[in-house]
Amino acid sequence: MASEAFLPVALIIGYLLGSIPFGLILTRLAGTQDLRSIGSGNIGATNVLRTGRKGLAAATLLGDALKGTAAVIIAGYLGGPNAEMVAGLGAFLGHLFPVWLKFRGGKGVAVYIGILLGLFWPAAIFFCLVWLATAFALRYSSLAALAASVLTPIVLWAFGHTALAALFALLTLLLIYMHRENIKRLQAGTESKIGAKK
Repeated sequence: MASEAFLPVALIIGYLLGSIPFGLILTRLAGTQDLRSIGSGNIGATNVLRTGRKGLAAATLLGDALKGTAAVIIAGYLGGPNAEMVAGLGAFLGHLFPVWLKFRGGKGVAVYIGILLGLFWPAAIFFCLVWLATAFALRYSSLAALAASVLTPIVLWAFGHTALAALFALLTLLLIYMHRENIKRLQAGTESKIGAKK
């Protein structure tokens, strides 16, 4: 199959992998209450942490990241560099808007990192370092994710990866949209800090 003809297939592969709801699957297997009835109601690792099961949250984080990496690697092997970028986009959309869950998914931070890891791993390390520094200094998980995602396309562009910079600029805009309620709470001073007692 020609590389251009494979791109729609790469998008579908990415979407299907990205739409695997690891948080929901793991919490159900562990016998916790429905994840969608807790906290924000989304299926990401941050909400899994609200169940009090740190191990499940870590496993969800890992699963969500690696499904993005897997989508990129599989599509890249089958269709080349353009296919892996398209699959990365598909994985991100699948995680945010999974068809199986009425298009209500996670906020995208872990899968963002996983896609970065598959496409240009130094940028994934950069993202994590910015997240850690911001989270340590200000103690807001959401703000740390927003800061890291805004800076990532700039770093990719600085490294000469203009196509990747464009892709991650789009992913960053989607991530900001998914964090719109967090942004409102940050502006109002009501966003929960890391480690804060409810």
